[in-house]
Amino acid sequence: MPSERFLHPVSPVARPAEEALRATIERLAAIERPPCSPGEREAAHLIADRLHALGHSAKVQDVPAYGSYAWPVGALAALSTLTGLTGKRLRWTGTFAGAMLTAALADEISYGRQFARTMLSRRRTACNVVADLTPSRAQRQAPHRTLVVMAHHDAAPSGTVFDQTLSRWFASRFPGAVERMTENPPLWWPVVAGPALIALGSAARSAVLRRTGTALSALTVAAMADIGSRRAVPGANDNLSGVAVLIALAESLGRRPIPGLRVLLFSAGAEEALQEGVRGFAHHYFPDLPRESTWFLNLDTVGSGNLVLLDGEGPLRIEPYDAAFGDMIAHCALEQDIDVRRGLRSRASTDAVVPHRHGYPTACLVSLDDQKLIPNYHLHTDLPEHVDYRCVADAAQLAESVARALAAH
Repeated sequence: MPSERFLHPVSPVARPAEEALRATIERLAAIERPPCSPGEREAAHLIADRLHALGHSAKVQDVPAYGSYAWPVGALAALSTLTGLTGKRLRWTGTFAGAMLTAALADEISYGRQFARTMLSRRRTACNVVADLTPSRAQRQAPHRTLVVMAHHDAAPSGTVFDQTLSRWFASRFPGAVERMTENPPLWWPVVAGPALIALGSAARSAVLRRTGTALSALTVAAMADIGSRRAVPGANDNLSGVAVLIALAESLGRRPIPGLRVLLFSAGAEEALQEGVRGFAHHYFPDLPRESTWFLNLDTVGSGNLVLLDGEGPLRIEPYDAAFGDMIAHCALEQDIDVRRGLRSRASTDAVVPHRHGYPTACLVSLDDQKLIPNYHLHTDLPEHVDYRCVADAAQLAESVARALAAH
């Protein structure tokens, strides 16, 4: 689909009141919301109730989930550490086990089948919220375009690995280098490199490689144990800022519906367990959403100061997002006089990776501060008072502009 198809004038869209965005974030941030928890469920019902109050059909859907990446990743890393310690005596066992653990870790952290968590974790339940903003039943049944606007309402546990002291020092000391950076450091690479180096070291009889891999795996065990034992952060920016955009969009479209476009609002549970909730959404909804007429816009952590439309993301390899849809969103931002940066990629993963893998045109809107960092990311300082509400309002205005542009063109 050529991007020029959408490059037409976009009608002005009103900005939501920052006070309303703040009220949404403050109310939900007071609830502790780790994945698959009673707090996540409470938040889901509060979001659905708010959407009902705005006159929309919304429901809370329970989906199966496992609730954490820390324990399965930690368990695999522990097995890798043990393999490294015994690899000197059991050469081919170390080679085979290291290779298998490398594949298992890659599968676990990059939207694979995640066999490890099915064997090592207890199955639980995540709570999604889905609202259909299409004005009438007839329009919902008629074939037309669909826009799914996504966010997530669960919150991440903290951990020492998320401390930003070193990153802030580097950004302050080397601002030129930071300005040239187009992606964040690949923090998941050392996790997978541990067993990979053990396998190589065992096969090559290299004590240096094997010991390096063992050390990396042991550090992963420590990091995952730390994360797994921590409480959830308030998650005001990550990602109640995205939820606030969903509520603002529901309020605006309630006043000015969009004929000819089906708008689904989706707030996922268990995103912080590596996209658990959106997998349930995919199972229920993707069979009825044609790829040629459905677009996904993911809003994740949009209160950091500077909006960024990611070119791609992925923990192990970068997967590019739909360029034509990105061009259209950038055009809408230009028409609304909203600054949105492009040309950046993320070495993490958000819920956007799931519809993207299923072949839907997908875009992911995030935000960074002036040092290209997410302030207070996965820290207990991620509080409502630290959210940039101007940036959240920009994201809401842009999301509505994108919806109206899809309907008009």
